[in-house]
Amino acid sequence: MHKKYIKEILLEYEKSRDFEKKQLDKRKSEVYEVIPKIKEIDTEIGKTGILISKAILGNTSNYEDAVSNIHKKMERLKQEKAILLTENNVPIHYLHLNYQCSNCKDTGFVNSGKKCNCFKQKIINRTYAMSNLNKILKKENFHNFNIELFSDQPFEDEHLTPRQNMLHILNVSEGFVINFNARPTENLLFYGTTGLGKTFLCNCIAKSLLDKGKIVVYQTAFKILEILEDYKFNKKRTSDTEEVYHLLFDSDLLIIDDLGTELTNTFTNTEFFNIINTRLIQNKKIIISTNLSPDELANTYSDRIFSRIVGSFTKHRFYGKDLRWES
Repeated sequence: MHKKYIKEILLEYEKSRDFEKKQLDKRKSEVYEVIPKIKEIDTEIGKTGILISKAILGNTSNYEDAVSNIHKKMERLKQEKAILLTENNVPIHYLHLNYQCSNCKDTGFVNSGKKCNCFKQKIINRTYAMSNLNKILKKENFHNFNIELFSDQPFEDEHLTPRQNMLHILNVSEGFVINFNARPTENLLFYGTTGLGKTFLCNCIAKSLLDKGKIVVYQTAFKILEILEDYKFNKKRTSDTEEVYHLLFDSDLLIIDDLGTELTNTFTNTEFFNIINTRLIQNKKIIISTNLSPDELANTYSDRIFSRIVGSFTKHRFYGKDLRWES
């Protein structure tokens, strides 16, 4: 991602902080007009930093008592303020800044200096906007899922009709979202021929988790291979390239769509195993969508990859007539 997008995101944070500061100033003005004593208390609390600095500079060898007394005074002021607000039916948090993200306080960075999860998600959202996925998710979500599209007639030798089967998979998918935090080792494999709704359902899950603030990376296997090659072989790779690569490992959910459409070789097998295995070890969830059957997966990928998929993924077969879904 180009540096200009990072600048745009940082500008968004700055505008958000400025807006919330102005809103807080308005709320303070309202409260100060009704309860003038609150303004006096806030002024005194605001002087605390200066008083502590003076106490330290004035007595560098023995300033602990002075600083302790200042802190005690500040706590008394805060208690008095809380009582005044309560007596006047004003919520205490009314005079606090409202951050969209409490972790980074709308700066994009946590105390360690690393990018906050909300920053990473904004990067992903920019990527999605560039690939038109935002528009797709507005159409392809659980709210718009139409179970009536699936046949309620028997299909081949299957025990369930395509509609019954899809209703089961739909329930599993909704449960996957609802219990996302409670079931850290749950991973899904969607397989079946084209036109049966695998990608649509992946979009439904992605949309729901994005709305919950989760970091979701949704890429085709072919695109992931491009990311891997760019990271491994591009000597002039940028920090954006590194960010996108690391999100394959660090995101809350990685959705690999159309596994099996990419060129498979030793490099592909090694890198895909690394991603899948690392995420499984770290309890980072994965959804894989593929047109290949389990037997075809076994013949296409290394034994290590296939064994991890068989042992760590709940498998769901899509079957029925080709619906030719239109986004």
